[in-house]
Amino acid sequence: MPLCYHGAIGRKTCEELLGKKNKDGAYLIRDSETVPGAMCLCVFKGRVVYTYRLLKTRSGDYMLMVADGIEETYFKNLEDLIRHYKRRDQGLAMHLRHAVQRKIAILKPRVNEEECVFDDDADSDDYVKVLP
Repeated sequence: MPLCYHGAIGRKTCEELLGKKNKDGAYLIRDSETVPGAMCLCVFKGRVVYTYRLLKTRSGDYMLMVADGIEETYFKNLEDLIRHYKRRDQGLAMHLRHAVQRKIAILKPRVNEEECVFDDDADSDDYVKVLP
């Protein structure tokens, strides 16, 4: 994970971190509070934090949720996604300019797969990936 990934911080903490940076184009990635398994790309511009939902596909690619009618772009990893959105005019309120890096390491929890029970339809090919 890139150093701009902050894990399970809340919206308020995110806004405080970006506000302290106080630079248009400051950004970080955090876990979504409302959609399990999703992440948020948060970008600061003019004292406002714009939040974009990031999803990881079954194939392992990342995509930024976009409005209906706009073609989705897929990225092999978060670094490629960040590199793409550092360019101007890619659909964000502000292109990415200043990464807000976390100060501490994020430890991945150990998961015992036998304890994970998923209630899926028998005919479904869906699966769940545990994200850090």
